[in-house]
Amino acid sequence: MHKESIYGLTFEKLTNWLVEHGQKKFRATQVWDWLYNKRVSAFTDMKNVNKDCLELLEQHFAIHTLQEEIKQESSDGTIKFLFKLRDGNLIETVLMKQKYGMSVCVTTQVGCNIGCSFCASGLLTKNRDLSSGEIVEQIMNVQHHLDARGKEERVSHVVVMGIGEPFDNYDNLMDFLHVINAQPGLGIGARHITVSTSGLPNKIRQFADEDIQVNLAVSLHAPNNELRTRIMKINKAFPLEKLMPAIDYYLEKTNRRITFEYILLRDVNDHKEEALELVKLIGDKRKLCYVNLIPYNPVDEHNQYERSVKEAILTFYDTLMKNNIQCGVRVEHGTDIDAACGQLRSKQIKREKEKSKS
Repeated sequence: MHKESIYGLTFEKLTNWLVEHGQKKFRATQVWDWLYNKRVSAFTDMKNVNKDCLELLEQHFAIHTLQEEIKQESSDGTIKFLFKLRDGNLIETVLMKQKYGMSVCVTTQVGCNIGCSFCASGLLTKNRDLSSGEIVEQIMNVQHHLDARGKEERVSHVVVMGIGEPFDNYDNLMDFLHVINAQPGLGIGARHITVSTSGLPNKIRQFADEDIQVNLAVSLHAPNNELRTRIMKINKAFPLEKLMPAIDYYLEKTNRRITFEYILLRDVNDHKEEALELVKLIGDKRKLCYVNLIPYNPVDEHNQYERSVKEAILTFYDTLMKNNIQCGVRVEHGTDIDAACGQLRSKQIKREKEKSKS
């Protein structure tokens, strides 16, 4: 039976676990420091922790549960990692070099059941949720990679936008956020963390009640139900009539800006008509909203879609801006590698299946 990842414990849970197993409370501070500040690779490297405690940790937990399978490096500095989990499943994690620091995009599920018709992540349905430790370990593996470069670089920003629906793995997501935000430790600022959801109204309300400063992004991608249902099947269960009131609740409760993500698909949702519909949908929420316009990364299996032409993108952008809705066009990363989320994973799984047949 596989041991649980030590990274899945928040500081509070680590403290309680050690005390329950006969250890002094201060041991948690020592262990936490070795894990997240000194970033050791083995429990035996924790030099000031007593032998009994180390044996206890070794017996119940693992530091390494992810194995690097593939690492793709882009000419712009983006690195996409394909990790194999203990059960053989594959996940993706992406490191992006931004002007403001090093940003990591993490995965929260093995596969995805949301089934957006343009997305490579949904090509393979959800197998299981990731544990909080498996999510944290993605950050740790990337940080170890940065440490090995010897440039004193650190992961400063995190986006939870990889494979899966984060709010469908809510409890593990929240433990992950508390671990990476904790001071001392990785100390990634809450305002430097963004969670992206396809739009689960009840979870949006619950997230609003958490009283944390983590940013929220909602994958909208269409300004009306007919079009959104066509490209995002989740809209059947949670149409705009359910989603937008939840967003209103979030804005009222937190008074924090929300980001709407809008992927531009040529001659599908990129006309001026849709831009004006989006203006109407956002309405008086515009002061606390930002629209992130995303150029489409083509996916072989979704060949019904093409990237919007430059003129359409500019017209859409100008229409929003003229109506006092703040927006921007996402800077692309890793376009010379498997840039679309889930693309590297699905290709590797195909390769493995073909090998097994031959």
